[in-house]
Amino acid sequence: MKKTLSRRARIATGGAVLAAVAAGTFGTVAANASAPDAAVAAAPAAAEAGKRDTTTSTHLTIDAATEAAQAALKAAKKEGQRITVSVVDRNGNTILTMRGDGAGPQSYESAVKKAFTAVSWNATTTELAGRLKDAPNLQDIPGTLFLGGGVPVTSGKAPIAGIGVAGAPSGTLDEKFAQAGAEALN
Repeated sequence: MKKTLSRRARIATGGAVLAAVAAGTFGTVAANASAPDAAVAAAPAAAEAGKRDTTTSTHLTIDAATEAAQAALKAAKKEGQRITVSVVDRNGNTILTMRGDGAGPQSYESAVKKAFTAVSWNATTTELAGRLKDAPNLQDIPGTLFLGGGVPVTSGKAPIAGIGVAGAPSGTLDEKFAQAGAEALN
């Protein structure tokens, strides 16, 4: 035989169940709230790298990159040339690229690749183009362009940036304008 509870007993039982659930939830929240302190105390300390395990590198600032690019554009404009100039950091990442008024569409990508090539080998792209005779596979490296117009920027003989110029009728002129940009940094 099934026993039925009175309405009053059902309300009281429901209230007790609700209170138990609430108490369990509060207990869980309280335990979770204290868990981060326990986790921090139990977490191992971060490993600290020693000086012999790290290196410091010098980077060209955005202001310096802008100054170099503007100097290259100014030198080209003085000779009536329409160019694009790109400045990349030591890792070959583009810091900035400026397309001069009227520069051709191909000049953008070419300037970036020349800058990347110059900083990668710490040499002008004209010099590197000459090395292709002995190592023709160099030109197969992605992102490189072995045409005159790229110059490295150094600090203490180490490459820290590359300046690439494209758009003039010759690599010799492109490199002349890139060199003007590099010289503006001294």
